[in-house]
Amino acid sequence: MTATSAQTLAAPARARTAAAGATLRRKQGLQHGGWFVAPFLALFALFVIWPLLRGVYLSFTDANITGEGAGFVGLDNYREALRDPLMWDSLGHSASFTAMVVPCITVLAFLLAMLAHHIERGKWLWRLCFFAPFLLPSTVAGNLWQWLFNPGTGMVNHVLGLQTPWLTDKSYAMLALVVMTLWWTVGFSFLLYLAALQGIPGHLYEAARLDGANAWHRAVHITLPMLRNITGLVVALQILASLQVFDQAVVMQDFGPGPEESTRTFVQFTLEQGFTSYRVGYASAISVVFFVIIAAVALARMWLLRNREESAR
Repeated sequence: MTATSAQTLAAPARARTAAAGATLRRKQGLQHGGWFVAPFLALFALFVIWPLLRGVYLSFTDANITGEGAGFVGLDNYREALRDPLMWDSLGHSASFTAMVVPCITVLAFLLAMLAHHIERGKWLWRLCFFAPFLLPSTVAGNLWQWLFNPGTGMVNHVLGLQTPWLTDKSYAMLALVVMTLWWTVGFSFLLYLAALQGIPGHLYEAARLDGANAWHRAVHITLPMLRNITGLVVALQILASLQVFDQAVVMQDFGPGPEESTRTFVQFTLEQGFTSYRVGYASAISVVFFVIIAAVALARMWLLRNREESAR
């Protein structure tokens, strides 16, 4: 047998040995890596999985806030929830809030990011000013805007020359909540857009300039397409966050449902049922319904994204 033939026969053996070694190292890595993620998994199971399962169980009972004497009622809580006009009203308030906030915050965050990205002087100051409100706690931001919207002493009416009862009239209460939320949370989406803008290769703009493209054409044909994925992420995150609006609504309305219950959100209604009416079982059923709605929105977003990627191919 020649040396070439021996090498040819030994090559598959070496390949199998290398593959076996790689598999062994991968298994060992998984075994060692499991110890590093074990603390996180334990905390995740304790504070997320177990409360979720417990809530689903309580939704089939008539449990109260004391946890005593809970009896199995089957689907009665779900039937009541689907027939409860207050639940649908609160869901409508959350949906209308989301419909107003998401488009505005997406456009505003993009425009602020474009400004901060292209401005020459004081770039760090502009970025700090746009992002700083997001660092405030919800109670601080809510109390600040509660004072700003005060019809007697607030700066909003003083600057605009109005006497509008922003927080006590149902025609303006939701609008005031939207304005406060835009100011408070736009910094997060602004940061995402700014990071994405910095990741766009500069040679694309240079080539466009050489071809005679103006600023508008560069924005439409380069910037917006390159930001398509980050825009989808911003929209999805804002939809999920807006549907769960709670903090700013209760703080600005002094923990009430607003004028004629016009700003009572779904999360606030759920907490009222659990901690004011002491109906933990019914509140759990409402929470499960809300979880299904949130999951449906997330799955719809994933389905649309997958279809868009397949059509782009």
